Amino acid sequence: MARKILGIDVGTGGTRAVLLDETGKIVASVTTEHAPISAPQIGWAEQDPRDWWRATCAAIKDCLQLARVMPNEVAGIGLTGQMHGMVLLDAAGEVLRPAIIWCDQRTESEGRAITAKVGARRLIELTANPALTNFTLTKIWWVQQHEPQLWSRVRTVLLPKDYARFRLTGARACDVADASGTLLFDVAHRRWSQPMAEISGINPEVLPYIFESPEISGRISDEGARATGLCAGTPVVAGAGDQAAGAVGMGIVRPGAVSATIGTSGVVFASTAKPTIDPEGRIHTFCHAVPGRWHVMGVTQAAGFSLRWFRDELCGTPSRNCVSYDELTAEAAKTKPGADGLLWLPYLMGERTPHLDPDARGALVGLTAQHTRGHVVRAILEGVAFSLRDTFTIFRELKLPVESIRLGGGGARGKLWRQIQADVYGMPVEILEAEEGAAYGAALLAGVGVSVWPSVEQACEVTVKVAEVVEPDPAHMALMNRRYEQYRALYPALKQTFAHAKSA
Repeated sequence: MARKILGIDVGTGGTRAVLLDETGKIVASVTTEHAPISAPQIGWAEQDPRDWWRATCAAIKDCLQLARVMPNEVAGIGLTGQMHGMVLLDAAGEVLRPAIIWCDQRTESEGRAITAKVGARRLIELTANPALTNFTLTKIWWVQQHEPQLWSRVRTVLLPKDYARFRLTGARACDVADASGTLLFDVAHRRWSQPMAEISGINPEVLPYIFESPEISGRISDEGARATGLCAGTPVVAGAGDQAAGAVGMGIVRPGAVSATIGTSGVVFASTAKPTIDPEGRIHTFCHAVPGRWHVMGVTQAAGFSLRWFRDELCGTPSRNCVSYDELTAEAAKTKPGADGLLWLPYLMGERTPHLDPDARGALVGLTAQHTRGHVVRAILEGVAFSLRDTFTIFRELKLPVESIRLGGGGARGKLWRQIQADVYGMPVEILEAEEGAAYGAALLAGVGVSVWPSVEQACEVTVKVAEVVEPDPAHMALMNRRYEQYRALYPALKQTFAHAKSA
């Protein structure tokens, strides 16, 4: 009987289940949507973990049915999902409150308080990262401060995908990659940080057990089997947070391999042989899903979102003949590189890399009466690429090798954006035959865990294939280098204006 492996991605908008065969070919893929994000106040973002579990069960059942696969054919399961969220359980394993998720912005003061108490330099020494609103620990501090009675009942703290694992297996477990995004993890030594737990008044017993990503963390329980249709006893590997799992799915598993992925946000991700820490905290340093490896990544908050915002807010709505992305990029392709002097700062939701500034704002600079909508779109595409190049600049400062760049997300699908990225990065960029996202990477990790492949690297060599290489245009490269320096001058010039805008 041919074995199948299952990857499950508990994302923000929905849960995806992907079933692979032993060659890495996708047999079936199903996504079940989540309920909309709840925002009780401006800047808040919450979801009900029980809704994730509902979606997980439905996606698994539908995936098995679509593939016409018997449950006993599934050899292993890998988990991935949105990072940085906070799921709180009581002694009976019941959810105590809605999960505060990664994009919640209520904890700016908690981040400052953590930095003041620990010290900025000491914090990076302990966790390899600064205290940002995204991280789990700032959310814990918020609950301790604002909901102390509820906090007194907490007996388990889990990340989003690990709640699904808990319901599938009964195991309270996590992987090193996802744990790296909590600000409670000693990234360099791949273990929970005792000093950070003590400083935060957290009993280490509430934290899940830590595994390497391909390790078996538990097995489907009788309850999990009844809920999903899987066989009791099926092994579930630790998996990884969505960024590390997505990188595995793109083959970014060796030092020198880098990906640039543009979704709502944009991420430049590099695999490293040792923990490489930026003393200024401009990029994240996390454990990789590959045992014995780490990764660094820079994040642009509003990458693909910049283009979506422009289309949705300034080009009509579906009920008002909203134009398509293809139409917009076709207009942009008719304009010259450099957008005739127009520059875009994609800071619509503040910025992480390199500025760590929640007050940063978007800006369209250099506009004249001669500019067209196509010029604006090209400026947006170039501005997002410039923002991602900021991470490559930091990599160069830290002497991190960049031997190849693979594109993912929306930035890999359009011919114009591919070429712009090659020109801006000044290197050839690779396009994969199929980029299947984090669920695919989670399935590969499961395959390693149940010995379909001997290692994560071998799994990627067998399954991840390059379809196209886009070379940079030398003339465009020279122009983009000049434009990038002009782009870099904008934030320092506008920083005070951004700060004043917040209080206006």
